[in-house]
This record gives sequence, C-alpha cells and structure tokens, in this order.
Amino acid sequence: MERLPGSGIFLDRNNAGIGKSPLRSEDERLLRGKGSFSDDLSFPSQAYAVMVRSHFAHARIMSIDKAAALAAPGVLAVLTGADLLEDGLRSIAHHPPTGGGVDIKLVNHNGSSIYVSPHFALPADKTRFVGEPIVMVVAQSVQHAKDAAELVHVDYQSLPAVTGTIAAAEADAPKVWEDASANVCVDAVVGDKAQADAAFARAKYVVSFKSWIQRVTAVHLEPRAAIGSYDPESGFYTLYAGGGGVVRPRQELANILGVPPEQVRVVSGDVGGNFGPRSAFPPEFALVVWAARRLGRPVKWTCERGDAFLGDFQGRDLAAEAELALDENGRFLAMRGSNLSNVGAHTISFIPLLKGLQSMSSVYQVSAVDFRARAVHSNTPATFPYRSAGRPEAMYVMERLIDLAACESGIDRVELRRRNLIPESAMPFKNPFGIKYDSGAYEQSMDAALLLGDWDGFPARRAEALQRGHFRRGIGVANYIEITGGFPRERAEITVLPEGRIDIVIGTLSSGQGHETSFCQLVTEWLGVPLDKVRLITGDTKRVSAGGGTHSARSMRLAGIVIANAVKVIVDKSSRLAAHALEAAVGDIELSEGRFVVKGTDRSIGLFELAGIAAVDPNLPEDLRGALEGVGDETVLVPGFPYGCHVCEVEIDIETGVVEIVRYAAVDDVGRAINPMILHGQTHGGIAQGVGQALWEQCVYDPDSGQLLSGSLVDYVLPRADNFPFFDTEISEVPSTTHPFGIRGGGEGGTTPALGVVINAIVDALAEFGVKHIEMPATPDRVWRAIHSAQG
Repeated sequence: MERLPGSGIFLDRNNAGIGKSPLRSEDERLLRGKGSFSDDLSFPSQAYAVMVRSHFAHARIMSIDKAAALAAPGVLAVLTGADLLEDGLRSIAHHPPTGGGVDIKLVNHNGSSIYVSPHFALPADKTRFVGEPIVMVVAQSVQHAKDAAELVHVDYQSLPAVTGTIAAAEADAPKVWEDASANVCVDAVVGDKAQADAAFARAKYVVSFKSWIQRVTAVHLEPRAAIGSYDPESGFYTLYAGGGGVVRPRQELANILGVPPEQVRVVSGDVGGNFGPRSAFPPEFALVVWAARRLGRPVKWTCERGDAFLGDFQGRDLAAEAELALDENGRFLAMRGSNLSNVGAHTISFIPLLKGLQSMSSVYQVSAVDFRARAVHSNTPATFPYRSAGRPEAMYVMERLIDLAACESGIDRVELRRRNLIPESAMPFKNPFGIKYDSGAYEQSMDAALLLGDWDGFPARRAEALQRGHFRRGIGVANYIEITGGFPRERAEITVLPEGRIDIVIGTLSSGQGHETSFCQLVTEWLGVPLDKVRLITGDTKRVSAGGGTHSARSMRLAGIVIANAVKVIVDKSSRLAAHALEAAVGDIELSEGRFVVKGTDRSIGLFELAGIAAVDPNLPEDLRGALEGVGDETVLVPGFPYGCHVCEVEIDIETGVVEIVRYAAVDDVGRAINPMILHGQTHGGIAQGVGQALWEQCVYDPDSGQLLSGSLVDYVLPRADNFPFFDTEISEVPSTTHPFGIRGGGEGGTTPALGVVINAIVDALAEFGVKHIEMPATPDRVWRAIHSAQG
C-alpha cells in the first residue's frame, strides 16, 4: 500500500475495486495535454461567430443597422432576432420544476399561474440584461467577426431597469416581462402558519436573522465553446459542445429547431468544470447550429472570459428572513420566514428555491414551519442550480440562527446543536417540509468533526493569537444535509468484447469528477477484471440514448444502480455460456476474479473467452448468440441525503480586517465511498468554492444602470491555493437505506456548510467587539467597518 503524501489516503495499485483509491485513469491524458475540450475541435471549412451583446440592462430594440458589418471584409452573415423568428426558431423550452418531495410544491397562494418567460436565443423585442446576445456576426475568422461586430448599430430605447433582488419584488418595480402581472413569478406558502404561530407564542427565546446570499458565477476553468454543423442532404444537425450531458441538450436543440430528436446529434468531449450552470442550454449553442444551416458550413463560437462574466448563467442570489423559536431548554419549536430567489431575466430554474426550502430545518428536529417562497425576475442573467443549489443558503440561515440563539439563551453552541439533532433512532425521519430522510448519524459526524478540528484545543490558540496584539481567532461549526437526485432516468449499456475490453456507455458526463475511474471501479469489483480493461464511453448521442447528465450529485448514486443491473445481465448470460462451454450445470458455475469456475474443480473459462464464444458459436441458444452485453435502465425517484459537519478556524487582523482561514476540518457522509481519494478531492474543491463566496466572490451590478461592475478577474475575486491551509477531511460511511449499495452522493457537501461555518467563525472572533453578524462576502473593508461600527 502506498500513502498519498499529506493525507490519510492509501493507493492500492493491486486492487482497484470499490473503496480503493487507484490513481485517476484520465489524469495522465489530461496532464499531458491530450484532453479534447470544446475549443480544441475545429473543421477545415468552419466559419467563426461573435456575439454583439447589449450595453443596456433593459431597452427596447428599435432597429438594427447591419449594412456596414455585412460589407466588412470576411463577413458571411449578420443575424438578428428578426431573422431567427423568420426562420421559425422557437424559444428555448426551459421547464423549471415546481414540485419535489412529498408535501412541498411551489404553487402561487392566490391561485394564479406560475409565470415562465420565453427565452429566444436572440431577442427581437427587448434586451433584458447587460450582456444579452442581440446580434450574431459570422465571418471567415474570429478577428473579422470582431471587427464587423463593432460596425453593427443597434438603436435602443432605454427603459427603467431593476437588478436588486428585493427591489425587483416591489410592486412599483420596472417589469422585466410586460405580459406578466409582476416580476414575482412564484409566490407560495409552505407549512402550517397557525401551528408555527402558536409555537412562537409559547417560546422562551426567539431569534431572527435577515441576510442576502449574494449572486456568484461559476468561472469555469474552460469557458464555453461550440461548433454547429448541418447536412442539407439528410437534414441532420450536429452540435459539438461540452456541458452537463448530451441527451437533454439534444432534445432541447431539436425543440428549438422544430425537428425530431432523431435529426440531431450532440457530441461532448472533456468538460473543464460545470458546477451546475453548464447543465442549462445556452443561447449560443442553438445559434451556431442555426448559422451552420444558413451558411452551409460549420460555425464555431468560443466564449471569452469577459463574455462569460456577462452571459453565463449565474448562481445563488437569495434574500432570506427567518426566525427560530426555542423553549427554555433550548429545544427548537418552530421556524418561520421568507425566501426570495432572484431568477434573473429568464425563468430557467426554481430548483435553488425549491431545494433550499425543503431543507431549511437541516438535520434538526423542528416541529412546525411557516415559510413564504418567492421567485422574482430582474434585469440580470438567469440564475441556475449552482453547486448544491439552495442548500448552502438554507444551511447558512439555520446555522447563523443557532449561533444567535446560543448567544440569546446562554447555551453553548455545540450543546444547543446536540440537543436538537435528529437522533439515529428516529430514522427514517420526515422533516416539517415533508421530506423523508432515510438514514444518518448526525451527532456522530458532528463529534468526529469537532475532534478533527481540535475544538477543545481552541482556547489555547485563541489566547496565543491575543498575545500578538492585533489578531483575533474565532472558530465556527456547521452541520448540513444535502438532497441529491433529479432527472431520474439513467441508462448504462455494458459490452464485453472478445479482444479483452469492457465498454460502458452511460448518459452522465464528467466535468472533472473522475468518472473514467470510479465508474470503471464498479465493473472491476463486480466482474473481477483489471481496471485498465474497462473503458467509459459518454458524450455522444450517437452512442448514448438516454440519461439525465451530471448534476445534483446524482452521477454515482444512479450509475451504481444501472451499472449493477447491466452487470447482472452479463453475469447471468456468462454463467449460461460457461455451463455450455464447460459442460456443467448452470447452478455449478461461479464467478471468481474474472473467470467462471465449475465449483469444486479446476475447470474455468475467462469472461473474454466467453464473449468470443457468444460471437461465433452457432450452437448456442438464440438469446446467448451475438454480443455479450447487458443494459441497465432505471427511473429513480427517491433522493439521497448526504450530510456532515465542518469546523472552521479563522484569524483576523483587526487593524486591516483581513480574514485568514487557519484550520478547516470536514466530515462528510457519502453512504459508501467508491473511490475515497476522488471524494476527498471533491470535498477540497467544494470547500474552496464555498469559502470563496463567504469571503470574496460577488457579481456586483450598478443599481441604476444595471451594468456589471465585477466583469473580469481583476474585479471578481476568486480563491487561490495560498488562501487556504491544508484541509483535514474524513469520510463517514453510514449506508443509505434507499440505495442498493448504500450510496448517497459526494460532489456537493464541501460547499454546503462552508458559507455558514466561515461566517460563524468570523463572528466568533469579533464577539468581544459586539459584532453580531457579517454579511457575505466578508471582505477586509466589511470586517473592519463592522469592528468600528460595533465599537461606536
């Protein structure tokens, strides 16, 4: 066994099955520059597209003069929203889910319909946010297209705009969509108001919290890119673009074009980061295919970083108000409050609002709830599920409420959490929003995290910092729960090839999670073949016929089920083939290390040999002839519930307000760990993403003009490696009782508690100054001002 430096992870090069940490199969290819990302692909005859983007947050498009651009060197086409409508292209058909769980549904309380806006790839009437594509210029080269784009003249009639979440919900706010009754498109109430009010009336302690969880953007390592092509003879369209999957984009593109899905192919190579927003269908993907049809040649578009800040789908942006009622012993009686989600200019998803609402009570026992849930349009890019979609916001609210309650009641903040955690004996547990948690040892994970973070040793470290004059240390703790799943159908097709390889075709798509390794580990475990004999095939609808793509930490949970079902079919067929080849009864055949053995003898035959027999032996029963393959196709409606606890320690320079993360410990329960090393990596990345929002990241829009003020990496501050200590992470494995192999999911837990635990630690460090709360991002200026404001 070989220990991975700086960790408790051991690499087992001789056993690559479930629970082992072989090195990632894809890393050698990627590290040697042999990856194939969207922009790496080119065709000899391709043209190049550049988007003319709106400079206005809200304006009517009066006219577009494209004559000068059309006359410019190298220009092939200048296309507008009017051209798009004339060619019969439809709106992008977003279908934001409004229901989930058992009792929770987003239904307008006044009985009105939920408003879902249209979303044309190029608008013909109005622009609704700064950076919205208005015109597409296609030319022989990128530079020609850029030069011509500057010659396009758009005559705008400026209209009042609104970007702020709370401001957009005001009755007199400028309307983003004229045919909507208001900007608020969802206004639902959930829970039992009478029961909650009664609990608050008898409460000993009531604490309230109000905050805005700011808007952020994903800043993918690989900006988006796409090539569209069209074959006029067959009427067949092809889109080459990386995203969250290929099956759903194929259906969405077919709908926009008004053709059957069978006439569309979507191909994706490697994907350099997703985190959720890349799973939505963006306008540019439809535009390059449309342009290819018009021009009769492939058209390529590559997003530059500035365009990404303006036009990528974004995340978070929730205005939250909440109250928590407690009895004299610190038991939680009820919660009530309001969540207002800013969905931006287009109604793409209500998932952050919905899933955040479902989990507001977190891992704690709360008897009654009363919440108002609203979604509002604004003159900003659309928001979409962003790593953990809605749950970081919910955990942040609950964990801040608990720390405030600890101050109010005088009960130790760890003890207060302990008294209210759902006990393992209460599982399965239905939370007050109607969501049933299947299993979990929440107190056990909190105890492990406190031990890993050396909670008991903190007073000594705090005293040492105090001796250094202008430094203060603080420590925070936050529990969390996740809800994984979504787009429930998944499919795996596994084929054993006589030449000694096993192919897995599956509908999920990796964007850095290591599927080429972890998915193949399942087959290695169950069929007993070496890891390097298993190949994963994804990213092409020519091979992939079904699957929900990658999001919501669903990949391993669903892949485990469909791969196992496909393997079972192969084992059953192989046992019958082995019985035929070895002249034995099927009941006497067993699988051992990739060979089918006659029990009690030394007679055996290998899996790949059986595949060869199936391909050529005419004496086999008809159902055993041909390819040795199996299919698993499942619709999984039951979600998983990963959970855990994080402990964060900060040191603050009170003279400058600079916050340093000095220790960070995390315990995350994934149910069953297929590849621990990959899961630790997921946790590390998730922590960095969550801490990034807590301390630095924010999409800032000018409230008057709607202009993006944080439109570059100079203005939008990202976390860097030197901002962090080495993380102390552990994996907990309490099996999920609703999954055949106990898998919950492990891609989002690092982010989910990070917002709350970092702010809790900062407030703890500044408690002596009377600071009760710091809004995110907790920049040095904001921290310094909080100290001096509290001191008067």
